[in-house]
Amino acid sequence: MPDIRPVRSALISVYHKEGLDRLALALHERGIEIWSTGGTRDFLEGLGVKTKKVEDLTGYPSILGGRVKTLHPKVFGGILHRAEHMDDLNEMAAHEIPPMDLVIVDLYPFEQTLLNGGTNAELIEKIDIGGISLLRAAAKNHLQCTVVSSARQYPRILNQILEQGGTSLAEREVYAAEAFAVTSHYDRAIFDYLNRDGLVPALRISNDDAHVLRYGENPHQKASFYGPLDQHFEVLSGKALSYNNLLDVDAAVSLLSEFHDPTFVVIKHNNACGLASRDHLTQAWKDALAGDPVSAFGGVLAANRCVDLECASAIDQIFYEVLIAPDFSAEAVELLSRKKNRILLRLKSIPPSGIQVRSVLGGYLVQDPDSVTESTEDFKVVTRVAPQPSEIEDMVFALKIVKHTRSNAIVLVRNRQLIGSGTGQSSRIDAMRQAAHKARTFDFDVQGAVMASDAFFPFADSVEVAFQEGIRAVVQPGGSVKDQDSIDFCDRNNMAMVMTGRRHFKH
Repeated sequence: MPDIRPVRSALISVYHKEGLDRLALALHERGIEIWSTGGTRDFLEGLGVKTKKVEDLTGYPSILGGRVKTLHPKVFGGILHRAEHMDDLNEMAAHEIPPMDLVIVDLYPFEQTLLNGGTNAELIEKIDIGGISLLRAAAKNHLQCTVVSSARQYPRILNQILEQGGTSLAEREVYAAEAFAVTSHYDRAIFDYLNRDGLVPALRISNDDAHVLRYGENPHQKASFYGPLDQHFEVLSGKALSYNNLLDVDAAVSLLSEFHDPTFVVIKHNNACGLASRDHLTQAWKDALAGDPVSAFGGVLAANRCVDLECASAIDQIFYEVLIAPDFSAEAVELLSRKKNRILLRLKSIPPSGIQVRSVLGGYLVQDPDSVTESTEDFKVVTRVAPQPSEIEDMVFALKIVKHTRSNAIVLVRNRQLIGSGTGQSSRIDAMRQAAHKARTFDFDVQGAVMASDAFFPFADSVEVAFQEGIRAVVQPGGSVKDQDSIDFCDRNNMAMVMTGRRHFKH
């Protein structure tokens, strides 16, 4: 191949030695000159690979406890010189600088040290200077230098050297891009650690764990998921997760994490269309499904207990996209996996709630997650009539659901069961009417139910509709200039109203 640039010399300096032996031996057998440092050189010499000391090239030993080894013009000159520039070649000859065709370098494990609970002093020592400089230099000069920045690339570069003797420009460009991906991700991790108090108003996002999806929200949209999916889920059966599946899985797991009793959640288009907590999971499933058996078709289901055969047999009666649970009995897996497209996910751990980022207007909106859930300690009774203990329990239950429901949102709950919800409406009264209509459609008796709102009532009309439907207990944040109108209506009609003082918009 005419544009192949042969590899005649290499600089190797790595922290992780795994997988290096086969590549290094192949370079040695081909007579490629190898320069190396410290522990890497000891490792290579132990394999029988002849190397040259970088210290002999620079004329300086490794100093400052290894902080300075390769930071020298003779090293970087060998990487950064331009072979087509005669002035560069003359300077190389004058200063006795050997060319470096291949640079194999990885970085100190800063992120792993952080995950392992390393001290500040340990983390500082894992901030790589020489290695990251070598990677950037070799990547910059990819017109003639090949840079290998990860052990995952060893098989590829080995095949290219064995088959071609070197690399093409197109191949070097890929290596260079991968090297800058490594260095930018590394710098982001260090920045996030140093900026853990958020004093520097800057956003850096980096993730190398890419999962290419079949398509996005619609078939004509390309999509990928970046994140440690395997860390939190084990796929037991079914097809690959789609973009929309992942959105609903996130909604299901986030909502489910609010509940501790045996609970089943049914999600459709990011909203709960069914949810119930019971003493036994099978009954929780039946009551969650009863909340809206029509919308549950093709939905995402999630449970917080092991799904046994009894529960699986009940679930198997409907079509769903994804079923999530912390565990499944062997019999349940055998039954539910008979239909090959239905996805079974074992939830290994709840994904942590990080910052929330959305792209808008050519930029980004960033916020903390809504991690607050109200309890009875946050309740302020503002009416003459106080809610009954059973109503208070359902209010807490309803607030957990409405917090995870698209605004404007109204949720109706009775006996720890979602019986109606109004989601994503342009007015709160429309959300109330939708919730009541849902409840009536599926033959729920609204008498004795509680109503929860994600934000205050600007007028008393929503409370009036609730009263007409038979609801006698309401929980809402409060904060409207017309709060008193709603309170007065409740007092005139012996309704109980509780305010929490905290809104839960979800746009």
